[in-house]
Amino acid sequence: QVQLVESGGGSVQAGGSLRLSCAASGRTASSSAMAWFRQAPGKEREFVASISWNGGSTYYADSVKGRFTISRANPENTVYLQMNSLKPEDTAVYYCAADAVTFRGPRTVATMKSVASWGQGTQVTVSS
Repeated sequence: QVQLVESGGGSVQAGGSLRLSCAASGRTASSSAMAWFRQAPGKEREFVASISWNGGSTYYADSVKGRFTISRANPENTVYLQMNSLKPEDTAVYYCAADAVTFRGPRTVATMKSVASWGQGTQVTVSS
């Protein structure tokens, strides 16, 4: 099982930037595809971005494509989400997630069905 701890959330004005971090620990932390999801008040949790186990492939929701960038530093077992040109509709709690099966690309974990571990979430608030 992979343990995940997010950090980096906060409040920012529209057009601003934030970088989220997710520290992963556990035996398979460096070999699991990872993803970011978000959940706004009164809405279902939705996919944001994901990255393959080795960082070679990424996948994004249409709503964030071109504005957000996911990356990972495997020696440190940390996944990042760089968020630029933030909009009020990006306001949500952001969750880091780890794939249940190792050595996979980014698309399976994006479906949420194969998520084995969740972080506790970090709040992102974008004001207009």
